[in-house]
Amino acid sequence: MTNISRRKLIQTGLAAGAFLATTNCSANNQTSTPTASTGTGPTIITNKIKDVTLRFIGTGVAQINEIKEQAEKDLGFKLQLRALSTEENNQIAITQPGQYDMFDGEYFSLPLVVPSGNLQAIDVKRIKEFGKIVPFFTTGKFYEGAPVNTSQGTSPSKVMYLKDKDSKEFSATPTDWATLIPFQYNADTLGYRPDLTGGKIQSWAELFDPKFKGKTALLDIPSIGIMDAAMVLEASGMMKFGDKGNMTKEELDKVIEMLIQKKKEGQFRAFWKSFDESVNLMSSGEVVLQSMWSPAVTAVKAKGLKCVYGPLKEGYRGWGGGVGISKNLSGINLDAAYEYLNWLLDGWVGGFLGRQGYYSAIPDNAKKFMKPEEADFWYEGKPAAIDIIDPFGKKIESKGAVRDGGSFKERLGNVVCWNSVMKEQTYLIQKWNEFIAA
Repeated sequence: MTNISRRKLIQTGLAAGAFLATTNCSANNQTSTPTASTGTGPTIITNKIKDVTLRFIGTGVAQINEIKEQAEKDLGFKLQLRALSTEENNQIAITQPGQYDMFDGEYFSLPLVVPSGNLQAIDVKRIKEFGKIVPFFTTGKFYEGAPVNTSQGTSPSKVMYLKDKDSKEFSATPTDWATLIPFQYNADTLGYRPDLTGGKIQSWAELFDPKFKGKTALLDIPSIGIMDAAMVLEASGMMKFGDKGNMTKEELDKVIEMLIQKKKEGQFRAFWKSFDESVNLMSSGEVVLQSMWSPAVTAVKAKGLKCVYGPLKEGYRGWGGGVGISKNLSGINLDAAYEYLNWLLDGWVGGFLGRQGYYSAIPDNAKKFMKPEEADFWYEGKPAAIDIIDPFGKKIESKGAVRDGGSFKERLGNVVCWNSVMKEQTYLIQKWNEFIAA
């Protein structure tokens, strides 16, 4: 028994060290009955791991069939994916806890989701490599002097821990109880078509440059779009914020007033909610400069078009995503959930998503599932020694190319604000809707 891995143990239907008279295995009310036990060995679960199905809700960023198929192959149980918008994902997490087993969401959403009590605390002692997770998730620090150490907004470390197992309150210091286990994150910026902009884009301020009138787009998710707008206004010298991730009503009023003015002037071509929309806008040439996400830039490149994720001089807006566990899970389904979380950090997912430009919570593990030349390009900022291929087999960069913004350290170290939920969130949404409707 000592030579059998925990994953193999659970796949053969043994609940290691557990003494379960009756186990409620899932939200599907499957019940497993132990065999007669002498009390000296593990209880045998008659409902094997292969009978488990974990229902996921999340955004389209990670609800990907290839990830599902690999997880099912490696873990021996089934996953059911449901891709949603950010707003829908949060709404279901808060109001319909019976509809999911696993919540794939962003850290900035947690101040909305956690108070509902629908996520159970994750025991970090059951996450075998928790200590290897990049420190800006676990401690809030990266390296000495990095802007990310003092960044504005909802940095993941602020909402990483709960005070105790049954708490709905965040802990400012590390505990044994986590909200989500991170698996992907990035430093976001503006994307642009250099063949259509006439040169490099070097500042957030250029989104409002009149020369791009009618050719720009902004992300229509209030919590994120407002921060992109704030980055633009601050870079333009039009406003100065105490905390772009927690604006006052007066600041929100002024931002929306300026956005409405720019809209009336015809600066914007569109407002998008999904990366598919942004890909279509950019690849068609309708938009030349816009809020953008890494997979969207990758997708445009996969079409054979030039697209740059600009390393802007003011820094990046960061975001982090992770997976949490529904309060309804117990028994072998809960064991399966922990197996998935550990698998998430093993490296396969990190390598897969790394080929779209995302970063892994444990970079060294992700690199094990990438060619050395890929890791050098995506993480080290080195010129590509080979053609760079996305996770779906399409060429996106030629040999000799360098990743926009450089290395992992350069990009993530220069995150100056994180996606956030503000204290004035209700007011923000009201004002943002005024802008979209104007």
